[in-house]
Amino acid sequence: MAVGREEVEIVKPRSDKREYRRVVLENSLEVLLISDPDTDKCAASMDVGVGSFSDPEGLDGLAHFLEHMLFYASEKYPVEDGYSKFITEHGGRMNAFTASKHTNYYFDVNVDSFEEALDRFAQFFIKPLMSPDATMREIRAVHSENQMNLLVDYWRTNQLQRHISEESHPYHKFSTGNWDTLEIGPRAKGLDIRNELIQFYKENYSANLMHLVVYSKENPDEIYSLVKDKFQEILNTDKSRSHFPGQPCSTEHLQILVKAVPIKQGHKLSVIWPVTPEIQHYKEGPCRYLGHLIGHQGEGSLFYVLKTLGWATSLFAGEWESCWEFAFFTVEIDLTDAGHEHVQDIVGLLFKYIILLQQSGVCKWIFDELSALCETKFHYQDKIPPIHYVVRVASNMEIYPQEDWIVGSSLPCEFNPGTIQMVLDKLSPDNVRIFWESKSFEGLTDMVEPWYGTAYSMNKISTSTIQEWMSSSPDENLHLPVPNIFIPTDLSLNISEEKTNLPILLRKSSYSTLWFKPDTAFSTPKAYIKIDFSCPHASNSSEAVMLTDLFTRLLMDYLNEFAYDARVAGLYYSVHDTNTGFQVTVVGYSHKLRILLEKVIEKIATFEVRPERFVVIKEVVTKDYQNLKFEQPYEQAKSYCSLILRDNTWPWTEQLEALPSIRGEDLTKFLPLMLSRTFLEFYIAGNIERGEAESIVQHIENILFHGPQPICQPLYPSQHLTNRVVKLGTGSSHFYCTKGPNPSDENSALVHYIQVHQDDIMMNVKLQLFALIAKQAAFHQLRSVEQLGYITRLMHRNDFGIHGLQFIIQSTVKGPGNIDLRVEEFLKMFESKLSQMTNEDFKSNVNALIDMKLEKHKNLREECAFYWREISDGTLKFDRRVT
Repeated sequence: MAVGREEVEIVKPRSDKREYRRVVLENSLEVLLISDPDTDKCAASMDVGVGSFSDPEGLDGLAHFLEHMLFYASEKYPVEDGYSKFITEHGGRMNAFTASKHTNYYFDVNVDSFEEALDRFAQFFIKPLMSPDATMREIRAVHSENQMNLLVDYWRTNQLQRHISEESHPYHKFSTGNWDTLEIGPRAKGLDIRNELIQFYKENYSANLMHLVVYSKENPDEIYSLVKDKFQEILNTDKSRSHFPGQPCSTEHLQILVKAVPIKQGHKLSVIWPVTPEIQHYKEGPCRYLGHLIGHQGEGSLFYVLKTLGWATSLFAGEWESCWEFAFFTVEIDLTDAGHEHVQDIVGLLFKYIILLQQSGVCKWIFDELSALCETKFHYQDKIPPIHYVVRVASNMEIYPQEDWIVGSSLPCEFNPGTIQMVLDKLSPDNVRIFWESKSFEGLTDMVEPWYGTAYSMNKISTSTIQEWMSSSPDENLHLPVPNIFIPTDLSLNISEEKTNLPILLRKSSYSTLWFKPDTAFSTPKAYIKIDFSCPHASNSSEAVMLTDLFTRLLMDYLNEFAYDARVAGLYYSVHDTNTGFQVTVVGYSHKLRILLEKVIEKIATFEVRPERFVVIKEVVTKDYQNLKFEQPYEQAKSYCSLILRDNTWPWTEQLEALPSIRGEDLTKFLPLMLSRTFLEFYIAGNIERGEAESIVQHIENILFHGPQPICQPLYPSQHLTNRVVKLGTGSSHFYCTKGPNPSDENSALVHYIQVHQDDIMMNVKLQLFALIAKQAAFHQLRSVEQLGYITRLMHRNDFGIHGLQFIIQSTVKGPGNIDLRVEEFLKMFESKLSQMTNEDFKSNVNALIDMKLEKHKNLREECAFYWREISDGTLKFDRRVT
C-alpha cells in the first residue's frame, strides 16, 4: 500500500469525468493518478523541485545541461537515445524544460506502449548514464541552443532584467549555459564537468523533491500498481527544499530607467514593479484583478487612450516572473514612432491610471464579474491533450494544496480588498523599474550585458520626475470599464437531430458553400465559424497582397474596443489575409457568438480608411516585414521552400519594397475592387443548429451580395482558384541558395525537401510510416551523434494535398552544402537499416501509426482545424483518419 495514501476532494470542472487519486510512495514520491477510460494517449510528467536557481557558483546552466543529459541512456536501457526512439516509434512525443525552481520532464505515447515507456522514463530518476562522450557532445547541443537565442529579443531582454539585480541573488544568474560556462570555465578551474553533473544529480534529484502525474486509461488501482513498480526505486535522500529568501532588487535596482538596443525594429516600454507573489494569495487574485484593469482595452482604458493618441499598438499587464519568494508586476507596451517620442507622457498616463484605481477603491462588482468569468472558463474549459495536461498539473503540485492541483490560481473567489490594495500600493514611482527598448539608442549607450551582448544605459529616476511626467501628460478621460455585455448567460446545449459524425455540404450557390458539423462529441456550449473570402484581386501582385494585409489589420484594429469584452468573456475572433483573399474566424460560447460575427461583417461592409489609423497600422506592417530578416534562419528557409513550391505567392522582400508607396487613398480604391468578385466558403460547427447556420449564411449574403448597392458579385467560373504546387521531376534535383539577410546571425539553415506524391490514401500511409520510423533515427544521427545543430527535424510535409518529406536543420558548425551531404548520407545509411528491420519491429511501427490515426480530437477547435484543412486543400476526405 502507498505510504500516506489519502483520498482528497480535488476541485475539477463540472464536466470532467476523469478520476483522480493522490498517493505517496514509500520513498516519499508524491503522485497524482489520473484515470481517463476515454483517452487514446497515455502521458506522464515528473516535476523535480530543482532548477537554474540551484546552479553551483561558476557553473551557469548546469541544471539545464542535466535536463538534456537524462534523455541519453540509463543502466537498464543503455542504448543511446533509446527512450526517444521508443516514444517516437510508438506514436508519442517527449520534451523537458528547466525553470528557475523546478525542472519538468514529460511524454505521451500510444496506450498499448505505456508500460514500457513509463519504465524507460523512470530510469531518468533511478540510474541514468552520463557517458563522457555523450557529455561532451551535449555541451555542444546546449551551446547551439544558446547560439540560436543570442539574437532573439525575448531572451536578451529577460537576461538584461536579471543582470540588473543583486549579484548575490540567483535571479541574477545566466540559466541556459554555453560552451564557456560548461566547458572552458570549469576546465580552467580544474573541474571535470561530468563529475560536477553527476554530483549535482545526486545532491538534488531526491524522490521527496519530485511530483509525478500519470495519465492512463486504466483504473486508479491498476495505475498505482504500475507506478509503484516503476518508481519506488528512486532514491530519497531527504533533501531539503531550496529556498531563496530576499528580494532580487535592492534600492539601487529600483527607480531606474534603462535604455536598451534590441535586434528588431520597433520600440517597447516595460514598466516593472517587485510585488508580493500572487501564489501567496491566489484565491484573492490581486494581480489578476489589477492586470484585468490596467490591461483592459475598452473605452476609457489606458490602452484605449494610448491607441487614440497614436502612441501604442499593444499593451499587456499582469504578474510576470514569479515564485513563492518574489514576483514582478509588468506593464508591457509596444510603441509607435510617435509613442517613442512621448514615453514620458505614457509613463505619466500609466501612473495617472494607477492613481485612478487608488481613488476608486477596490470594486467588488469588478471582482465578482472577473470571478464569474473565471468560473465559467474553468468549468467549460476544452479538454486538452494529456501531455499538456500532466505538465500543467505536475507544475501545480509543488505550489498549491492538493484540492487545488487542477484549478491552480484560475478561480479567484475570495474578495479581499486589503490584499488587492497591498499589491496596488507597490505600483508606485519609488518602486519602479522602467526598460525602454529602441534601435534609436544605438551609439548612445555605455554598458553591455555580458551573456547576450545587449547594449544599454541606465539612469536613476526620482519620484518627483515621474510626478512631473504625470502633470505634463495629456488630460484624458481615463475611467474604469463598464459591465461586460458579452458574458454568456445561456450555456445550454442544443440537442442535434443530425446523426452525422462528419461535415455535410448543407448549402451551395454561386455566392457561397456551407459546410456544417454539429457537435456530436464534446457536449460543450461553444461554436466555431470560419468564413473564407476568396477574392482573386486580393493576391494578384505584391501590392495587392500588402493592401489586403493592411485591410485585415485595420479591420482588427477597428473592432478592438467593441470585441475586447467579447474576448475577455470567452469569444475570440480573427481576421487575416490568405494567399487567395482573407478569412474571418469566430469561436467561443455560442450564446452571443452571432452578435460578434455580425459586427465583424458589418465592419467589412462599411469599411472606411481612417487616415490616423492607417498611418499607425502601416508603420506596424512595415516593421513586421523589416523584422523578417531577423527570423531564425530555418524559418526563413521554410518560407523560401514554400515560395518556390506554391503558386500565387510573393517574396516578402518584394512586398516590403511595395509598401512605402502605398497610401490610404490606394486602400480606399482597392477595397471595392477586391470585394467586387468574391466567393464565400463557410464552415460552421459546434453547439449550433442547422437552421441557425443557414440563417447566418443568408444574413451575410444579404449584406454583401443583395443590398441596394451590392458590395460583392459572384466569381466568374474562371476565377475559382485552385491551389497549385510546382511538380518536381522524378530523379531531378533543384538547389536554391541564398545569403542570410542578417549578417550578425552565425546560424545557417537547410531545408531538404523530397516531393513524393499527390494525395492518395495508400501512398499517404506509406510516407507517414516512413517518417515515423526515420524521425528519431535522423535526430539521433544528425543531432546527437554528428551535432549538426540544436534544430534538427525530419517531418512529413503536405502542400494542398501534395505530400513529401523534409529535413530541417539549423547549424553554426556546418554550412548548408555540408549539411545536405550529411542528409544524403543519412538516407543511404537509413535505407540499409530499413532493409534489415525485423518483421516484429515493422509491425510495431504499423500498429503505432494505426493508433495515431485513430486518435480522437480532444476539443472543438482541434476537430474544426482538421476538417477545415480538408476543405481548404480541396481534398474533402473527412474520413481520412479511419480509411
